[in-house]
Amino acid sequence: MKSEHEGAAELPFWKTKTLAEMNGSEWESLCDGCGRCCLVKLEDEDTGAIHFTDIACRLLDTESCRCRDYPNRQAFVHDCIRLTVEEVERLSWLPPTCAYRLVREGADLYWWHPLVSGDPDTVHMAGVSLRGRSVTSEEDLPEEDFPDRIVSWPNRVPKGARRRAA
Repeated sequence: MKSEHEGAAELPFWKTKTLAEMNGSEWESLCDGCGRCCLVKLEDEDTGAIHFTDIACRLLDTESCRCRDYPNRQAFVHDCIRLTVEEVERLSWLPPTCAYRLVREGADLYWWHPLVSGDPDTVHMAGVSLRGRSVTSEEDLPEEDFPDRIVSWPNRVPKGARRRAA
C-alpha cells in the first residue's frame, strides 16, 4: 500500500502546486500554444466588457501559434501582458481553455493540452488554437476597423476539445 506522500509524488505538478509555487519551467509549460490570448481585445468604454477580435498581434505566427519574438515581445508590443500569478488572478478575459485559468480555478487540464497528451499538436487537432482560422494581423487593418472584427469563439470551448470520458 502506498503512503499519501508517495501517491502525491506521482501526480503532475499542475495538480499538486499552486501557480505561485511553480518554477519558471513549469509556468512556461502551462501555455498550450493556442494563441488565443494573443488576439487583439477591445474594451467597451461604457461597460468595461472585454471583446475578442479575430485580429492577431503583429508578433504572432498564426501557423505555429507562438510569438515570433517571445523574449523581446514587450519591447515591440506596448500592451503585451506578461502573465504572472497576479495577472492570472486579475484578468477576466483568459479563455476558458487556458491552463493558467484552469489551474487557478482548481480544474484539470484538457486531454489535448501538451502536458497531458505529450504532443504539442493536439491543441491544433482539437480545434483550440488559431491555426486554420481566418485571422488577420493587426498590421493589416486600420484601427478603426477593429470593432468590425469582434468574435465570440475565443471564449468558447470547441466541441472537439471537450473533456474525454475517463
